[in-house]
Order: sequence, then structure tokens, then C-alpha cells
Amino acid sequence: MSCKGQHQSVEKLKPTIITETVVHDTDDPAIWINPKDASKSIIIGTDKDTDGGLYAFDLNGKITHKVLGLKRPNNVDIEYGFTLNGKKTDIAAVTERETNKVKLYSLPELKEVGEFSVFDGETERGPMGISMYKNPDTEDLFVIVGRKSGPKDGYLWQYKLSEKNGSITGDVIRKFGKYSGLKEIESIAVDDELGYIYYSDEQFGVHQYYADPAKGNEEILVFGQGDFTSDVEGISIYPTSKGKGYILVSDQQNDSFNVYLRENPAKGRIAAIPVSTLESDGSEVTNVNLGPKFPKGVFVAMSNGRVFHLYDWRLIEERIQAAMKAKQ
Repeated sequence: MSCKGQHQSVEKLKPTIITETVVHDTDDPAIWINPKDASKSIIIGTDKDTDGGLYAFDLNGKITHKVLGLKRPNNVDIEYGFTLNGKKTDIAAVTERETNKVKLYSLPELKEVGEFSVFDGETERGPMGISMYKNPDTEDLFVIVGRKSGPKDGYLWQYKLSEKNGSITGDVIRKFGKYSGLKEIESIAVDDELGYIYYSDEQFGVHQYYADPAKGNEEILVFGQGDFTSDVEGISIYPTSKGKGYILVSDQQNDSFNVYLRENPAKGRIAAIPVSTLESDGSEVTNVNLGPKFPKGVFVAMSNGRVFHLYDWRLIEERIQAAMKAKQ
């Protein structure tokens, strides 16, 4: 009986859907919620190579659209409601590593609507991680970018988006973020509601800063130290209610996700969820009801094998709740 219980506790979660394969190497997903019909929402994901691409998948994992010929696209993130040519436009921002640029695409059609170069004047430029932030008060949109390597402080640069001659560009407004020097920083996530930026310092831990530049560049917290087999990777934030929820962080070499409380990550890991994804780099989650398959949202994780895995959130929630109960 106890053996069976132990076996169940380490059983890997199986994905509800596995996407069609891309050409080279999936790296990072984002989720665009269709405002008219959430069941028609799409997953945007990068295919990382010199001749890479940006892909759109439906919730059955079918490729519905792609932009090819990108020079090593790395990470992608999305944000809603940038005013472009007088019209509210949802956009995806993608790091293009070999050109030292961020490229911007309108959603859901993935039409290019702008680009800008990053880390100008620096020796280490190749952009990797990216996340977007929308200030809830001003509605200003920002892009936070990380790179392959960088200084001990000022590793991340934050750009404010603006329209120029009918396309979107970005201007650097702050340089911040500590770096351990151990490996690299790739995964970045922003909690718009609470106003925090989180990023994974791969063999060190997760750093937390304010997303609003006006609040300064002081580090708020480092968490997750000692909780990971090797690389600290993809970060996703799942709200359960205002100010509460979960932060999921990929324990890449352990094929699992460590879970922390959104309202108090300093409390430490509350659960570790073993998944079927292999060496997951990037992930994203939404709490929006996406229809019968994903009524409490979907968790999307990149996996080796040139695919993304889509997990019914209810399966993850069950594991989190069981882990918390076991600790009581």
C-alpha cells in the first residue's frame, strides 16, 4: 500500500495535447487569449535556429500560422492593447539573437509591426529572455530583455514602447538586475497586477524586482536557492484570485516544475510537479477558461522533440493541493 502511494506521488503528469513539431528546436511559448471566444485562443512559440521561426498553434496543437526566416528567435512574450495607428493592437515581442533585435508582431495574425536593436554599445548583446509589462495605471507598455551573458549588475534592460512613423519601437529607460555569474539568465516573467519582475539566474535562484522603473532598482528577493537539480528555467504565474496564486519555475534537468506562492515566494517551495516534458526551457500559463479541455486554464511547456506540451491546469492544481496537504 505504501509503495503504491510513493509511486503515485512521483508519477509524471501527462500532457492533454502535444503540438505538431516545428523544424528545429522549440524554446519558449506565450498564450494569446481571443477576446471574442477564448476557446479560439492560440499558443505562440519560437523555433530556435539560424533559420528559425515564430509559430501559432490552436488549442488542439495544430500549427495555424508561422513566420519563417528569423535569425535564431529565442523567447517570446505578449501584451494587450498597444495603440498603433489609433487602433488597440495586441502584440508579441520576440528576441532575435543573431541580429541583436527585438521584433514585434500583431496578434493573432503575426504581422510584423516594428523592431528595435537592444544592448547597444555593449560587448555582450545577444538577446535571449524577454517579457512584457503593462503598467495598469498609465497603460504604458515595456519590454524587459536579458542576454546570453552580462555584468554583475545591470544584466537586464527595460525598453518603453512607442509608435514612430506607423511602427513600434523601443527606447531603453533602465538597466537593472543582479547576476551571479554562474551560467546565464534567460527566463523572465512579469506579474502585471502585482508589479513584479521575476527572472531565473540559472544556477543560482529566482530574483524579484519592481516592474515599474519609478519604484527603483533595489532587489526585493531571491528565492528557490537549493531547490533545483541544476538549471533554474522557465517561470509562469497563475493567479487564483487578486494578489494570490502560484509561481511555477522549471527545474530543467529534473523534468519537473517547482511551485511557490505568488503572494509569498519567500515561504519556499510548496510543491514539485513531475511532468512529461524533457529539459523544459520555457513555459506559460493562463487561468482563463479555454473551453471543455481547459476549463481552469492551460499550462504550456516547451519540450525536447520540437514540440510544446499543453496541460489541463486542473491536473497541476490537484498535485499542488495534494503536496500542500501532505505538508500540513
